[in-house]
Amino acid sequence: MTDRWARAEELFRQREADRRYRRDDRAWAEHDENYDNENYDDENYDGENYRRDQYGGDHYSGDYYDDETTVIPRYVDDVDDHVEEEEEQALFAPPPPASRRGGQSTGATRADAPRRAKRVQPERSGRAQRGKRSRAASRKAVERKRRRRNMWIVGGVFVLLFTGAAIFAGMKLIAGFGPPEDYAGPPGPLVIVQVHDGDTSTQIAATMLERGVVASTGAFVEAAVRNSNMNSVQPGFYAIPSHSPAVQAVAALVGKQSRVGNLVVSEGRLLHDQHDVSTGGRYDGIYRKIAEASCVGTGTNQKCVTYEQLDAAGASLDLSALGVPEWAIRGVQDCPDRTRQLEGLIAAGTWDFDPSAPPEQILRQLVTASAKSYEATGLVQSGGETKLTPYQTLVAASLVEREAKPQDMGKVARVIVNRLRVGQMLQFDSTVNYTLDRTEVATTDADRAEETAWNTYAMTGLPKTPIAAPSLNALRAMESPEVGPWLYFVTVDKQGTTLFTDDYQEHLRLIARAQRSGILDSSKDSGGR
Repeated sequence: MTDRWARAEELFRQREADRRYRRDDRAWAEHDENYDNENYDDENYDGENYRRDQYGGDHYSGDYYDDETTVIPRYVDDVDDHVEEEEEQALFAPPPPASRRGGQSTGATRADAPRRAKRVQPERSGRAQRGKRSRAASRKAVERKRRRRNMWIVGGVFVLLFTGAAIFAGMKLIAGFGPPEDYAGPPGPLVIVQVHDGDTSTQIAATMLERGVVASTGAFVEAAVRNSNMNSVQPGFYAIPSHSPAVQAVAALVGKQSRVGNLVVSEGRLLHDQHDVSTGGRYDGIYRKIAEASCVGTGTNQKCVTYEQLDAAGASLDLSALGVPEWAIRGVQDCPDRTRQLEGLIAAGTWDFDPSAPPEQILRQLVTASAKSYEATGLVQSGGETKLTPYQTLVAASLVEREAKPQDMGKVARVIVNRLRVGQMLQFDSTVNYTLDRTEVATTDADRAEETAWNTYAMTGLPKTPIAAPSLNALRAMESPEVGPWLYFVTVDKQGTTLFTDDYQEHLRLIARAQRSGILDSSKDSGGR
């Protein structure tokens, strides 16, 4: 029993090895040398006996093992059962008939059957491995197919995007060959358009489009190129009809009538109107000038900010809303007359403002721009030698503006500084005239005797506020006065000749000379002084 068990186990292991491992060519060659074709009886060949001889004689059974060894599990290959049956049939089937050619046998004989059987045997496990490889290859093929499908999808998306971009670019290109969009007219209501310093035609066109004046920037640029007057357009605000054909919009822009919000403030001008004693004519104040520059339109459609609206807005207690700079707030707060609190804070010069804005905002634009102009002269840093604050320097500069010719401003500024240092009254006629509605160069004793916050004949020191809009030259003169001992000056003739002295007796003689020339005669009913 033990021997039979051992032989059966050895046969099983041999069978297992034959299934799993293919013998190499050297093993096949050794098998062929040991095999004798002459001992093979074709007629007596019996597959069952052959197998019995190969695997143990009488002890061999079709299932390899007898009844006492059935406990050994039977090996089952990985391949399908029908594949195994086909291999068994191929193993033990009789050889095919020989094909003859010229009387010679060219086919395999029965003597080849054992050799063929030997070769088929180890290929069974190889087929199982090929089956496994086949399934892995199938999975890889499916994966490759899926990747190819995804690549086709992604490629299709890129093709669609590229096609869409090409169509869009083509449409833009085709549209570029056509004329730009333009209004046909008639034009609509006026709108305010601002041209900034340094704006090009393209930038102006963008502003025109944004404000609804033209239908496209291209139409405006084409019209601007054909109009040579575009080079003369100045920064500022313009009233242009909305929905205008580009040619008309350009024509309106270069026309003089379209400029609005352009203000010219002359040196020494006051906020409020005054009248001349001799002629009775009105000397327009800054508020009047602003009101005239704010008008937009003509006839019944004209809109303007009024003088009265500006006067009321200028008296507001909200100084920050009016644009009053930090260095002037204290002086403005101390002003005893709110309607005069912005005096001097709108500088002499040319200014632009948006006429469509409310009065408070218009004043804020002008005060803010003027403060920047003043500060550019070094006003905030001045006062080291004069001992004046920036606002006091502005006040003194307004006196210089009203009292001196441009060539004498430096000396007049020195007179002011010298008198303030010794505590002497300034006694300037311009400070007397400031609060008067009717003015002239000369003043009466009664005018000089009236006490106000500005009359330097009735008080020492500077007025409470500036008395006019000083020029930048007057401001620079006050920031850096000429060096000299002068305490007095007087204009001695109608040509404006002004003489300076530090001697009071000499000053009296110069006053007499001025009276002889008629420069100090008064036209008021009260007569001269």
